[in-house]
Amino acid sequence: MKIAFVHPKLAFLPELAAYQSFFLSKNIQVSICNYGEEAVSGADVFWYFMGTYPRSPAGRKMIIHEYTSASVPPYRKLKDFLKSKLNPRPDFRLFLNEYVRHEIHNRDETPFGYRDMGITDDFFPIPVSEKDFDFIYTGPLLPGRDTDKLLRIFQDGAMKNRSILLLGKNGPGLASACSQFPNIIFKGPVPRKEVPGFLSKARFALNYISDREPFNAQTSSKFLEYAAMHIPIISTSYYWISQFQERFGGEYFLLKEDLSNLSWGRITSFDYTFPNLDSWHWERQLRASGVLEYLQAAFPKVSF
Repeated sequence: MKIAFVHPKLAFLPELAAYQSFFLSKNIQVSICNYGEEAVSGADVFWYFMGTYPRSPAGRKMIIHEYTSASVPPYRKLKDFLKSKLNPRPDFRLFLNEYVRHEIHNRDETPFGYRDMGITDDFFPIPVSEKDFDFIYTGPLLPGRDTDKLLRIFQDGAMKNRSILLLGKNGPGLASACSQFPNIIFKGPVPRKEVPGFLSKARFALNYISDREPFNAQTSSKFLEYAAMHIPIISTSYYWISQFQERFGGEYFLLKEDLSNLSWGRITSFDYTFPNLDSWHWERQLRASGVLEYLQAAFPKVSF
């Protein structure tokens, strides 16, 4: 069996590396290709990270659709509705969680499962390192995520004398707009394997998520990585974080909406604790999704 993972290469997908590692360990061939390239991959399974695409290539292949998130503004409801109506029906669907499935509006009899985010073993060791940065934020700094409000705190607010490393893709002009503030450092995107090293150099980690849909109902992979490395977490307060804390524990410094409680004295005196992340390894998430059983039934000679 050979699997082709197909995506438009617009989003950062940490699950791809996890999938590759898992399936290659089972002697299953894997390729990664853009939309339109899958027909020449020679794969038996086309595994699409959705978007939209017109129709499956000629020839009978197993088709998996994976929805890692709901659509983001603007017109997010319309975009999700169109995804449900325009995309051809697959053999199996994977959703990040129940919220994403509900937003996509699929109402047919196609088998489905849930595959939440996970953590690789690289993030579980706790490296001992000198702290070069007071704060770190990993992930996109793109329009619509309200990160400009956070950065103002480091420009002329309570944290103007504290350093922050912003690790990830940033919006157009953001770095140049902050160039006069030497305490705001932009770097990245960087290779995935380098992220734990940067995290280990920060005193505190920021999980800054806008409290609006779909962001507030979806898993924060950066939060999981911070927690795995036992870096004290400062987070906005929103639906997903409260549900996670209720189920898995941990104590995190939760920010007020206006960030008025973000002060050095408050965050350094807070008693941080960390959650139980045993169930958040990538392989456990994949095994819990049901997709492996579906593949096993279709390809009985393959063993997972």
